[in-house]
Amino acid sequence: MAAPQPNPGRGANRTALACAGLAVGMVGLAFASVPLYDAFCKATGYDGTPRQGPALAASAARADDSMVVHFDTNVAPGLSWKFAPETNSVEAKLGETKTVFFRIQNTGTKPSSAVATFNVQPGLMGGYFVKIACFCFNEQTLQPGETLDVPVVFYVDPAVRDDSNTAHFTEMTLSYTYFAAKNGQPVTAAVANSAATGAKRDF
Repeated sequence: MAAPQPNPGRGANRTALACAGLAVGMVGLAFASVPLYDAFCKATGYDGTPRQGPALAASAARADDSMVVHFDTNVAPGLSWKFAPETNSVEAKLGETKTVFFRIQNTGTKPSSAVATFNVQPGLMGGYFVKIACFCFNEQTLQPGETLDVPVVFYVDPAVRDDSNTAHFTEMTLSYTYFAAKNGQPVTAAVANSAATGAKRDF
């Protein structure tokens, strides 16, 4: 009896299916990587991304130590908004919950929506700057001439002094940039370069 001959067509089909499965998996991973990376950054403070978390107990605050937090506000080109903090900086005791308001205004002639991206500098401070609540997580829609005051609630983790890389810092900057948005996402591809491309607008 003759031995069965290999079927080259079957092998080619298997290879094609394997390649198609790999391609689908890579596309899925690409889509999943953005929210996963975002969640990782928010949880760890990686790359200057502020952490998100609950408030600390009042007893955890250190009255003998503080951090000066500066605020930097920017508006991306093409968005007719003004954006400014109520104060340029605050001195926050480590572990103390602070609330700072920012004012935004639509100076254009049409309703517009925008969302704020954010960053902390020096980048090493991202893991110790903890946001309890922030306007930057929500898309804002303003009518022509409308003004809105929005808050950020935060604290600086006292553990910053236990890290040899950050123990010497006495100042930091929280930077925001508003971009035109649709469905909660910036519509520009320049988000990664917000600090470089944003145009500062003060009231």
